[in-house]
Amino acid sequence: MKPIWLKSYPSNVPHQIDVSSLRPLPDVLEQAFSEFAERPAFSNLGRTLSYADIDKLSRDFAAFLQDGLKLKQGTPVAIMMPNLLQYPVALMGILRAGMIVVNVNPLYTPRELEHQLQDSKAEAIVILSNFASTLQSVQDKTQVKHVMVTSIGDLLSFPKSLIVNFVIKYVKKMVPAWQIKGAMGFKSALSKGAHLKFTKPDIHIENIAFLQYTGGTTGVSKGAMLTHRNISANVEQSRAWIGVDLERGKEIIITPLPLYHIFSLTANCMVFSSLGAHNVLITNPRDIPAFVEELKKWKFTAFTGVNTLFNALLNDNDFRQLDFSSFKLALGGGMAVQKAVADKWKEVTKSPLVEAFGLTETSPAAVINPMSITDYTGFIGLPISSTEVTIRNEKFEEMPINEAGELCIRGPQVMKGYLNRPDETANVLTDDGWLKTGDIAVINETGYLKIVDRKKDMILVSGFNVYPNEIEDVVATHPGVLEVAAVGVADAKSTEAVKIFVVKRDPSLTADVLMEFCRENLTGYKRPRHIEFRDDLPKTNVGKILRRALRE
Repeated sequence: MKPIWLKSYPSNVPHQIDVSSLRPLPDVLEQAFSEFAERPAFSNLGRTLSYADIDKLSRDFAAFLQDGLKLKQGTPVAIMMPNLLQYPVALMGILRAGMIVVNVNPLYTPRELEHQLQDSKAEAIVILSNFASTLQSVQDKTQVKHVMVTSIGDLLSFPKSLIVNFVIKYVKKMVPAWQIKGAMGFKSALSKGAHLKFTKPDIHIENIAFLQYTGGTTGVSKGAMLTHRNISANVEQSRAWIGVDLERGKEIIITPLPLYHIFSLTANCMVFSSLGAHNVLITNPRDIPAFVEELKKWKFTAFTGVNTLFNALLNDNDFRQLDFSSFKLALGGGMAVQKAVADKWKEVTKSPLVEAFGLTETSPAAVINPMSITDYTGFIGLPISSTEVTIRNEKFEEMPINEAGELCIRGPQVMKGYLNRPDETANVLTDDGWLKTGDIAVINETGYLKIVDRKKDMILVSGFNVYPNEIEDVVATHPGVLEVAAVGVADAKSTEAVKIFVVKRDPSLTADVLMEFCRENLTGYKRPRHIEFRDDLPKTNVGKILRRALRE
């Protein structure tokens, strides 16, 4: 397809980035550490770390991994925690040590955690004590040899750190009992690392930086191999697109989405850090009153989130009374932005909610609306710099303008492939570099794209991908279940919710029993919200369950 979108580019956005000048991520980070050393980098729970602080702490952690644990370059190291100051320290330390970051959702069940650790072959993990009991139950089935445990208040100032940790553990009782032989404190690792040798590794731009796990239509969570080139390219692409109106070393960005999610990881942690921005980490964005209280403390200029979060904030009276005089940019991704929410956001903040589109497999940014838009457009935007798109049919033939087909993307941000899954990689990556997104889209005469449907049976719950086969595989293990099918149904709060249709093996099986089973085996956003029992399920003539018929 001819790049018809280029004629719609803002005049200050380049058509291409210079891919020949891309650098490994530690070089990008270390430049920011040097240039913005005295600037605040990350704030959380009342403590702020400067870029110089992050530089020292991440260097110490890198030294501990290298010289203390004797881990080799390229070793996968997992992080399992919500947004805390420890996250960027650990993440940047792993990268600086030349190792691979494996981001883990801290709410994973033992089954989900075991799969990801086994698949990634992670040898070490930094984990919040609140979730250590989950790791304890599966560690012996994984290759994890080194466990570094942190508590929520560990990097807060004294005596607040002690008070927070005491309250979390003994008053709120949020830390289930755990016992992991050989586990050490994250703070101890940092202290030891401060006296150990750090050797800056020689990192090739094509080395893997992240194993970022995403679901699959087969129900198996897959590790997208994102290289230093992929992420570094996406940082440059995003800076070229959204950074044109931002001031280096002056922005304050609110970070409510978890840093283990690819959107927040690249946009907030990498892009805004490279610009010297001040990241305000929100540990629990679901607590809207506390979230808004935190917002009152800052003259924030930028904000990233998903539609459901924006909607929840807009329904809070105190949020609507905030001072938005410094506000410049709200970027919505992870799920479709609804017109009603975007319109209300503009009314309250006087700033448009800019919709973007991306995938884990594209690091993630691929299509973004121009920063110059003033109102909701209904489009996901234009392909960003150095990004090509094409709309193809089932035979991979290009579709005409304004005709629907599968959106395919090509650019330097497209992943290397899926770890250990050449078959899955071949299903989505063509020999000439096109990524088949599984999303049905149209492109108009001016190059703007709109998502019209999903080719996959994926269910989108509050910006997180849920795949029916995974749900079905889990529910089917219950002895009272004969057959099961999972679909997405409309939900006012989360865009979609999971609904399962079940044929009973045991006539006495109840919805409550099945719900409890799912609570034990599935992360919250994957759990069915609705259960319907049926005598049979619609099938094709070869016996395949017709999910489409159930949705309809």
